[in-house]
Amino acid sequence: MPRSPAKSLTFIDAFAGCGGLSLGLMQAGLTGRFAIEHDKFAFATLKANLLAKRGRYKYDWPRWLAKEPIGIVELLNNHRDQLEELSGSIDVLVGGPPCQGFSSAGRRQHDDPRNQLFDSYLNLVDIIKPRAVLIENVRGFTLDFSAGDEIKNFSQALRARLSGAYTVHEQLLDLSIFGVPQARTRYFVLAFRSELNVSDPFTHLQDRLPSFLRSLRLRTPVSSGSAISDLEVGRAGRQPSTESKGFEETRYAGPLTHYQKLMNKGCEIPTDLRLARHTESIVSRFKEIIELSHAVGRLNVSIGAEMRARFGIKKMALRVLDPDRPSPTITSMPDDLLHYSEPRTLTVRENARLQSFPDWYSFQGKYTSGGHRRKQEVPRFTQVANAVPPLAARAIGETLADLLRAKPATMGEPPKVSSRLHSVQQGAEVCAES
Repeated sequence: MPRSPAKSLTFIDAFAGCGGLSLGLMQAGLTGRFAIEHDKFAFATLKANLLAKRGRYKYDWPRWLAKEPIGIVELLNNHRDQLEELSGSIDVLVGGPPCQGFSSAGRRQHDDPRNQLFDSYLNLVDIIKPRAVLIENVRGFTLDFSAGDEIKNFSQALRARLSGAYTVHEQLLDLSIFGVPQARTRYFVLAFRSELNVSDPFTHLQDRLPSFLRSLRLRTPVSSGSAISDLEVGRAGRQPSTESKGFEETRYAGPLTHYQKLMNKGCEIPTDLRLARHTESIVSRFKEIIELSHAVGRLNVSIGAEMRARFGIKKMALRVLDPDRPSPTITSMPDDLLHYSEPRTLTVRENARLQSFPDWYSFQGKYTSGGHRRKQEVPRFTQVANAVPPLAARAIGETLADLLRAKPATMGEPPKVSSRLHSVQQGAEVCAES
């Protein structure tokens, strides 16, 4: 589609997390006005990378909003006048309401307080009146909830709420098609103001995918081995952690594959290389599990009942990476996934690579949280696991830019709702818990 020489398209990121979606949209040429994120650790990461004075990408942050953590309810209560002044001036409102209450990996609860933020997001849509709305969530968002005698479905409620003013399109996408080295299926909604007469954006996204991959010289699928082999301890050894006393980290010796060079561009030494402190008995156990998983061909899936019984493991989600395929969906639990050849769990940086974060993007706050704090804090592993992979966000951002800059269609009225939720056949989704 032809592009007009217009000013940069703008977006606001609600439930921004550590900034994966914002980063991808900025890489696609969009300008972020501000981000809404209540967690102090996630906001610290976003601020360090996307609000730095000399950063590669930066929000055009308004003066009326402090550059500090804020929840969407607080924003609506304290800054409604300023938000109303933005009405009609923002091109895209993006976000993914916290997914833990929707995830099929845990106890799906229709009344989970985090699910109620969904209504706040839609209230923000009503106030801002953006030209387009982008929503990302787990596959469980599309499934029915049992609520006493009622059946609730958040995706149906979302379509009903938006369809008055927007043409709504939805689809499940396996994000590995964008070059993300991870088989991660997510639910996406792309809704456009009805008067724009925008045709199905997912068809356009699919049509421009080959040129997107060519522009980055990426061939899909990208395997986990080609994503993280340069981060192996066996390649360059260990050294004392530069940020955590008493820990060691991987010594880095440079990228090997094209994907690694793409992620490492503009960064000499990645951050977040701290290694877990495994006891000798754990290392021995991990080594056997990895060898057995390769021997029986059980990679990227949970180890079997026989292996769990042999090693006295109760954990159901333990998996060993397959170096020749994209990884399974990563989670916030560091011990859910073992390295394909080294007897250890993955580092934050390795998880970030599997999520397509560039190496210069550093993460802030605690590495992990335990007990009751897991519902109150978003440490580094959780930040990475909950993020929208920047590569996928970039591809979607470029599609949004094409469609919003194109001349309105003149033929026929597009359907109010376009749904292709079963076009991706993938296993049950896993969402990081926080």
